[in-house]
Amino acid sequence: MRRSRLVVFVSSLLLAVGTALTGAATAQASNNAVAGGYVALGDSYSSGVGAGSYISSSGDCKRSTKAYPYLWNAAHAPSSFTFAACSGARTDEVLANQLGGLSSSTGLVSISIGGNDAGFADVMTTCVLSSDSTCLSRINTAKAYVDSTLPGKLDAVYNAIRSKAPNARVVVLGYPRFYKLGTTCIGLSETKRSAINAAADHLDNAIAQRAAAHGFVFGDVRTTFTGHEICSSSSWLRSVNWLNIRESYHPTAAGQSGGYLPVLTNAA
Repeated sequence: MRRSRLVVFVSSLLLAVGTALTGAATAQASNNAVAGGYVALGDSYSSGVGAGSYISSSGDCKRSTKAYPYLWNAAHAPSSFTFAACSGARTDEVLANQLGGLSSSTGLVSISIGGNDAGFADVMTTCVLSSDSTCLSRINTAKAYVDSTLPGKLDAVYNAIRSKAPNARVVVLGYPRFYKLGTTCIGLSETKRSAINAAADHLDNAIAQRAAAHGFVFGDVRTTFTGHEICSSSSWLRSVNWLNIRESYHPTAAGQSGGYLPVLTNAA
């Protein structure tokens, strides 16, 4: 009995120490981000398309005050904040237009990129307007691009970020699965919805692998969006919006604050 109690005590002590150290490391990383400044890069999922409350000066980039970068900045008040993410951005646009705010003093960088390179908008348009077989064929083309070409595109972006911000903690945010499966849902067939979800997983896995190869943190939002997909009773993603087609298949304000912000906060 004494030995058993000793083992339990030692195990509990080690767990407490490990938790304390993890918490201290997380707090230190967050402090570094606040002291060094925060730069938010990426595409529409980072600019906040679909969340509303767009900053007028951001023009077609559609940067929102309800986007996760803006919310993180408001909550943590870093020494500086550069909100460079832009709707429609591909990897080449990030390299050409978004890296000016990075420096050796930058403490935190966040980015979501790769979906537009892989043809996200065209995939969704094809799947909404065409047959199951045509949809699956277009998805397979996108997945082939993710396998063959996207890794090199991501490497170029990640190398540039590390070169310009050598001391920053870099958090690469992924994309959510779009659909809750196995439910009655008007719109796309279950075949299409399942294939689109699998394509999101395929893209996220590729992004996570390249992020890890560069020593960056991958922020997986699939967990936070679970139960809040399209076809759920509490969707954090917009379905087709014919009045504002650009907002289709993007996170709502709740998706930004409940799906993306916690992942960045935990990773930063």
